[in-house]
Amino acid sequence: MNRLWSALARELEPYVPGEQPRVAGLVKLNTNESPLPPSPRVAPAVAAACEDLRLYPDPDATELRRALAAYHCLAPEQTFVGNGSDEVLAHAFVALLKRDAPLLFPDVTYSFYPVWARLYGVDSAVAPLDAAMRVCVADYRRPAGAIVLANPNAPTGIALPRTEIAALLDDHPDIPVVVDEAYVDFGGETAVPLIASHPNLLIVRTMSKSRALAGLRVGYALGDAGLIEALRRVKDSFNSYPLGRPAQAGAIASLADETYFQASRARVIGWREGMADGLRALGFEVLPSAANFVFARHPERDGAALAAALRQRAVLVRHFRGPRVAPYLRISVGGEDDVARLLEAMAEIVGA
Repeated sequence: MNRLWSALARELEPYVPGEQPRVAGLVKLNTNESPLPPSPRVAPAVAAACEDLRLYPDPDATELRRALAAYHCLAPEQTFVGNGSDEVLAHAFVALLKRDAPLLFPDVTYSFYPVWARLYGVDSAVAPLDAAMRVCVADYRRPAGAIVLANPNAPTGIALPRTEIAALLDDHPDIPVVVDEAYVDFGGETAVPLIASHPNLLIVRTMSKSRALAGLRVGYALGDAGLIEALRRVKDSFNSYPLGRPAQAGAIASLADETYFQASRARVIGWREGMADGLRALGFEVLPSAANFVFARHPERDGAALAAALRQRAVLVRHFRGPRVAPYLRISVGGEDDVARLLEAMAEIVGA
């Protein structure tokens, strides 16, 4: 460990993203990337934006924020954009979630939340999922400084209905509640309609998953103008030019192609259900998913051993360590050929 590091750097345990190996013939189902390309309108828009790369981008992403506001039936001042939802969430930890009382989040959830809490000195506490790996809103009826929930949750994929999010907001009208909707387009129920009646609600979303723009890194937040202003103040104290010209142009083009978006998300949902059915036929327990992945375990197989056996067959999935999640694999939804390869490999492994 470098003697020049700060004490904070020594203490951090950084978030570990999924691998990005360059292996020919690999079935890559470990990072929840889209199995489909983005809208055909995106590439021409990105190419056109590249003609002006000598110029700084619009620091306020004005046109993109207008497009997001129109799409979600909000005002532009209720929108915020950043380099992927991770950056937006990080700004929210600084701007909204560092308070006198602890921040609450589930014990099994997006593992970046505890990383940010440590990085920014946010006191936090967990509310365990129930035996079925579900979030119970009643468990959040206790004193808290703020709440952050992924809905659908990650890595379980299980979604809360909007009525449950509304109940959570009604229980805590005086603290910020951040709902991370990274996967909501694959079957969840968005909380966007609750923004009008709940000024403490901030929704964070990404264009990496359902819009297949992971390579452009576009995330955004929706909420009351007061919450958005807090994010803007942090952003402008950190990086006043968060999104480049190509990213802004590509995101706007994607939002304009609703027909393609709806068709592609429907295909991914169909592939997810087929993959889940195939895994159940092989003896797996598959949690009900509203995301572009499934969380599955086999009652007679070790999760880490399954992941290793799949890797030997050039199929990459995500395995997490931890007492509650170690038996499970998080498997991203692939196209038809990828799903077939996965199920064929799984049949070999569990059959053996």
